[in-house]
Amino acid sequence: MSGSPVSPPVSYIEPLFRPPSEANSLILQVTNGCSWNRCTFCEMYIDPQKQFKLKSETLLLDEIVRCGQQLSGVRRVFLGDGDAMVLSFRRLKTILEAIRTHLPGVTRVSAYALPSNLKHKTVEELQSLRDLGLTLIYVGAESGDDEVLRCIDKGETFQSTVDGLLKARQAGIKTSVMLINGLGGVRMSEQHARASAKLINAVQPEYLATLVLFSRRGNRRVSEGFGDDFTPLNQRQLFQEMEMFLSDLRLKGTIFRSDHASNFLVLKGVLNRDLDAMLMQLRTAIETPERVFLRQDYQRGL
Repeated sequence: MSGSPVSPPVSYIEPLFRPPSEANSLILQVTNGCSWNRCTFCEMYIDPQKQFKLKSETLLLDEIVRCGQQLSGVRRVFLGDGDAMVLSFRRLKTILEAIRTHLPGVTRVSAYALPSNLKHKTVEELQSLRDLGLTLIYVGAESGDDEVLRCIDKGETFQSTVDGLLKARQAGIKTSVMLINGLGGVRMSEQHARASAKLINAVQPEYLATLVLFSRRGNRRVSEGFGDDFTPLNQRQLFQEMEMFLSDLRLKGTIFRSDHASNFLVLKGVLNRDLDAMLMQLRTAIETPERVFLRQDYQRGL
C-alpha cells in the first residue's frame, strides 16, 4: 500500500515575482503583495488576491522546517513578495535564524526592499541581518529625479533612496539597483537620465539593471500621473536616453545588466570598465539599427 503523497513544502499566492538572478533560488513568500503598491507603472501586484498581507509567522516557520526536510541542495533563498524589509527586525531575524538552522547549506538570502523601509532599521540591525545571511537587497529606485518620482507616486525621493542604499552599504549588505528607461516620457527624458546617473554615482551599487517602461494594459495610469502630459519614448529615443545616462556614470566596478525582456537592446558589462564599448553599441543602434540585434516587439515582455 503506497504512502500518502508529500505536500509541497511551501505555499504561494500567485502570481509570484522574483529578480531574474533568483531563477534557481528557493522563494519563501514572507508577505503577499507590496507594502506600498501605488507606483503608477507597476502591474505586479494589482490582482485582487495580491492585496498586501504578512504571512503567518507560524506558517512560514513550518514551511522552512519542511523545506529542510524535503529539499536538498538549496543554496540561495529569496524572500518575497514586493518588500520583505517591511517586516520588523525581530521577525526577519527569526526567519533568518530558521533558515540557518533548517537549511544550513544556504549561502545567500536576498529580498526586494523599499528605501523607506530601510529607514526604519538601524545600521546595527541591518548588520545583524547580514550576519545571519541577508547579503543582498534589490531596490527599484526607478529614477533619481524627484519630479519623475512624484509623478509615478513612488513614495521616495532622490535623498531617501540614497540614504537607504548607503545605510545598507554601511551594514555590509550588497545592493542591486533597478532603473526604468523611458519612465519620464519625452518631456522629462533628460532630467530622468541625468538625475538617475547622479543617484547611481552617489551610491556605487554592486549591481545595476535597467528595464524599459512596458505595460500590458497601456500607459493610462502613468499618463495621469504626469497630468496627461506624457509621451512614451520610441525605440531611438530610448537609446538616446540610455546614452545620456551611461555617459554620466562614474562607477568603480558595478556589474551592469540591461538584458530584461522589456529591453530592445541587450547591454552587459562592468562599469565604467566597459563603458566605451556599451556607448558604441548604443550609437550604432541609434544611427544604424539594422547593424545590431534588437528584440522585436513580440519578443519583449515583463
